[in-house]
Amino acid sequence: MKLNSARQVWHDCTYTQTRGGMSGLVERQLLGVAVQTTDRGVTADHAAHATLCGWFQAAIDKLHPQLRVFGDWMYSATADDDIREAAEEVVLALVLSRAPRMTAAKREKAAYVAAGALRRYRHMHQGGQSANPDPMANPETFRKWLADWHGVSLPSTNWERDWGGFVTLCFEACEDIDKRALSPIAALMYEMKEAA
Repeated sequence: MKLNSARQVWHDCTYTQTRGGMSGLVERQLLGVAVQTTDRGVTADHAAHATLCGWFQAAIDKLHPQLRVFGDWMYSATADDDIREAAEEVVLALVLSRAPRMTAAKREKAAYVAAGALRRYRHMHQGGQSANPDPMANPETFRKWLADWHGVSLPSTNWERDWGGFVTLCFEACEDIDKRALSPIAALMYEMKEAA
């Protein structure tokens, strides 16, 4: 495992390498499981990788559950819809604690806006280097996505007044949670690099 970034390490320590290609698919279809064979190299690379993974998995397991679920949604190779929904709840709860009071109708729509902001944030930061552009930076694109995916229609008039600040709070919440989730991983990476 290469120790390039905390985001990449989080992904790599949750990724289980298996035999790829058609031979692995044929095995799984015939037997119902993947069978490890001895055609791999005779190096100890897999053991070193597993050891490093264990160190980082232990650091992830010590995180507060809200931080862990957010990090799992962002970077884990095994993220699913349950993890996504839990991460959306974490972001929404933090944003609502920081946002000004709002009506019940707006709060209901705010949950979908926060989910969309998390999706945008995830797209921008996947790959480990936070170099991807915001796929829905334009409010019209974001509104269209909300309508297509969630059936939520938000008016375009007064977008900045009604939702601009809320979206900014969502991104700030994502950044705060992300930093807190990744900091123990980054600290462990630093320790390992210093010891080497």
